[in-house]
Amino acid sequence: MSEWTPTTCMRCAVGCGHLQQGVDSGYGLDTVRGDATHPVNQGLACQRGVNETADPNGEWLTRPLVREGGELVATGWDTALDAVVSGFDEALAQTRDGIAVLGSGQQTNEAAYALGKVARGGFGTRYYDANTTLCMASAVTAYYQAFGSDAPPPTYEDIPKADTHLVWGANPAVAHPVMYRWIVDSASDADSELIVVDPVESETVDDADCHVQLDPGTDLAFARAVLASLVESDALDRSFIESTTTGFESMVASLPSVETAADDAGVSPATVEHVADAFADPTLVYWGMGVNQSVQGTKTARALIDLCLATGNLGPGSGPFSLTGQANSMGTRVCSSKGTWPGHREFTDPDHRKVVAETWDVPVDRLPDDPGPGPVGIVDAIADQEVAACWAVATNPVAGMPDADRVREALAETFLVVQDTFRTETVEVADVVLPAATWGESEGTVMNMERRVSRVRAATDVPPKIKQDLDIIATIGNRVEAKLFDHPSVDPQSVFDELRTLTAGTPADLSGITYDRLDAELAVRWPAPEPDSRGGYRYATEDGWTFPTPSGRARFSTGSHDGLAEPTDEEYPLTLTTARQSDAYNTGVRSRGDETTEFPVARIHPETTLEYIEALDRGLTVVTSRRASVTVRVQPDDGVPEGMIWLSIHHPAVNALTLPTVDPQSDEPNFKQCAVSVRAPRPESPLSYQGISSSDDTIPAGDD
Repeated sequence: MSEWTPTTCMRCAVGCGHLQQGVDSGYGLDTVRGDATHPVNQGLACQRGVNETADPNGEWLTRPLVREGGELVATGWDTALDAVVSGFDEALAQTRDGIAVLGSGQQTNEAAYALGKVARGGFGTRYYDANTTLCMASAVTAYYQAFGSDAPPPTYEDIPKADTHLVWGANPAVAHPVMYRWIVDSASDADSELIVVDPVESETVDDADCHVQLDPGTDLAFARAVLASLVESDALDRSFIESTTTGFESMVASLPSVETAADDAGVSPATVEHVADAFADPTLVYWGMGVNQSVQGTKTARALIDLCLATGNLGPGSGPFSLTGQANSMGTRVCSSKGTWPGHREFTDPDHRKVVAETWDVPVDRLPDDPGPGPVGIVDAIADQEVAACWAVATNPVAGMPDADRVREALAETFLVVQDTFRTETVEVADVVLPAATWGESEGTVMNMERRVSRVRAATDVPPKIKQDLDIIATIGNRVEAKLFDHPSVDPQSVFDELRTLTAGTPADLSGITYDRLDAELAVRWPAPEPDSRGGYRYATEDGWTFPTPSGRARFSTGSHDGLAEPTDEEYPLTLTTARQSDAYNTGVRSRGDETTEFPVARIHPETTLEYIEALDRGLTVVTSRRASVTVRVQPDDGVPEGMIWLSIHHPAVNALTLPTVDPQSDEPNFKQCAVSVRAPRPESPLSYQGISSSDDTIPAGDD
């Protein structure tokens, strides 16, 4: 048996340390377990993370593929890369924005940095983003607006210090099992409380002391009701507000009455008062996709931050703590140049642009002057033929983006390069497919949601036709712009050294973190400008609070509830929402089992199923939105409000239904609520087959 190799779990953003062993012969991992010496999890590990690392269910890509005569056929690397470069050169000959690039929160910091370097410095395209914008952009925008910088102020060390744990629009019992254990342990203490705000009864609700079952899409109304209650009862930390914040009076003037906002949210004033009272104790506010994935996502996240500011819940055991889903969403934000330059350097600042251009040895005027329109805007540009080629790396937009049928059609009409480990819906419409190494096969670093950088390591070799993400990116980059990188194979440590040097002096300073230091300490939280420094609670200093805003103070907001992006009506009388389910991974790429080959399971209240009984046939119904129709299997569930349909985000057919309208401040799509109807399926032509959705009444003839 091989030696134990320490690494970081890539399943979610908790950042647990793992130990892994490769198989005795051949390729792959034999055993994975928690690492008792790791400072994040101290040996804890969820079974899902272990299983999906050691034995993922996806269909592996084993060699490059190119499309010939409408079919994907196996080829060699030279042929595949020649096709990629030829297509990219042709696109760039028209305009430097001719190539769109879609990255991922599943890449290492080194691969994310390299992809951004190629996209921004090699191509010069503004059409570059990552799937992290689909889940975290609203929280990120809210942090910048409130504090002047990205990332949650609290750390995991604050969880046991909190008395009130307020989980809002999230299900950490499923999404973050190890972190959730810490939350439940703390909430079980005497005089502690777990409050969950969610329209649906989730696994997290099972442990809650209080479940606020508000109406779908009214999170902002409820948050504003709680703020109004705090102001009305003067349950405020006036000293903190006066010394540390700005905009409080404007926020108060913008508040509705408690009764009006409570009515908008479908809750009682007594419920509002209970949640407001809970802020008297040290409170951590956790939120997830139920808040972010909305046209009001940024405003709602700001309102949750306002609750903390108004009550002085900023400091040990308290604060706003957004929950990140993908393992390296934080690293993508810090390293990849998608929304800021590395280190959170301001994108449009001429001094920062000059530093980046000099580091990359490219003309400064090649760097785009804005970060681009976001993933939905990129698909719009592809559909409008403003973009001639697209490169998708470790992401599955055909299943993971809203209005997915339109995404599929747009990508099928462009020159599409897909770089991935498993066969996905996006692979099926690609012109070139590049097979990449995955967990347990790759070297580099990642960042968890509390800003700790840690190593990922290979415990097994890769099959001969597979290449590292970093090497593929560097090879393509050098073919388009000579000398962007050292000649591949590229050393991940040298890439990290370039990255950390570029972050020196920035808000996300990694310059004091080296591979040697990570070997010794396993995980280090940024900012870490010195070899022995590490980040703690953000913005807290020995002299008080310092925020990177013009005033040096944290800022209140004045956002108000505007209603649903797509309200119900007579034609579409039901509300669809999507959420996570246990033991599934993103769009199913690592957990390809029955959940992707069978009809999606729809949780619907029993009274709603009775009201629409004529739309059911042997447990099936057809859910139809203004964009598509999908056949689902009905599961009566009184934990879902009447008039709502709940579907898993992990099934690749589901996003054919969802709404591509985006938050105007963050560009994050409104995945969570859209208007739908139901009708009986036609047995001879179901509308969903093996995870492929259709907006008409025919079964797709094939995967292509």
